[in-house]
Amino acid sequence: MKNIYSFLFVLAVLILCSSCNDEWKDEQYDRYISFKAPLNPQGVTQIYVRYKEDTVTNYKLPLIVSGSTLNNKNFLVHVAEDPDTLTTLNFERFQDRTDLHYKKLDNTYFTMPETVDIQAGKNTANLDIDFSLKNLDLVDKWLLPLTIVDDPSYNYMAQPRKNYSKALLRVMPFNNYSGTYSGTALKTFLKGYEGGAAIVKSEVLLYVIDENTVFFYAGTIDENRIDRRNYKIIVSFDEQLNRVVLTSENPDMNFVVNSIPIYTVDENMDVTRPYLLHRYVTISNIDYNYTDYTSVSGSSIEYTVRGSLILERKINTQIPDQDQAIEW
Repeated sequence: MKNIYSFLFVLAVLILCSSCNDEWKDEQYDRYISFKAPLNPQGVTQIYVRYKEDTVTNYKLPLIVSGSTLNNKNFLVHVAEDPDTLTTLNFERFQDRTDLHYKKLDNTYFTMPETVDIQAGKNTANLDIDFSLKNLDLVDKWLLPLTIVDDPSYNYMAQPRKNYSKALLRVMPFNNYSGTYSGTALKTFLKGYEGGAAIVKSEVLLYVIDENTVFFYAGTIDENRIDRRNYKIIVSFDEQLNRVVLTSENPDMNFVVNSIPIYTVDENMDVTRPYLLHRYVTISNIDYNYTDYTSVSGSSIEYTVRGSLILERKINTQIPDQDQAIEW
């Protein structure tokens, strides 16, 4: 009898173990389709697109099939623009500050397919978006809002959480000189008091105009100013002479350049990660004057700005795609 009980016990354990193992072979979750577009603190996904003058730049936005097992179905996923979500985002974040609102990227600047085919045996596929960003004015903040279209007639379900079924792509073109520069060595003084206390910004963002031209805002002005458009300083890089030409298109700004800036590009490989290239762009000998004529009603304030800016890019040389290779 004792042997029979032992046999039954061993048999029960084997059945339980077999049941547990079989259970993990089955799908444990609902299969949903979602974007891979993580949000930054501003509630958008910032994407970097290489600026090209006369050709398109392709950006691949991943779509993901959720689940615990390999996808065993073919899905034809429908994707569309989503201006309603953009309207909601602008109101929730900026209320009536329309100058800070994101603007929908016009269809003349991009093309994309209406559907994406995800094959059985794969859990991901890419939405190919072709950008042509010539003459895009980055004084405005451009956003491409996308959604996964859900319909009972389709053979899939979009992820019910909106931050997965939506993609709010803030489009940021880049060239060799654009990006976030360290501004700690660039000092802004009240004109006539250059020996006194200075105003310093930790970062200065340079925006793309074309292949060799960028712009930034004068002094301590940034994209949160209502009147920022009045204070654009255009930066042209002369690659033959390694110098920089600063200009302004607004005569009311009284922009005067006191010296000719120069720039250098230095590259070196990382000591601990030999595949990582450090590229530094340094703009030095910056010295200009401008007038802020809008921040205080009825009066103007003159400033002198002096110093240098430095940009560091970390580039993974093992990755062929330029936007992915740079550690933004």
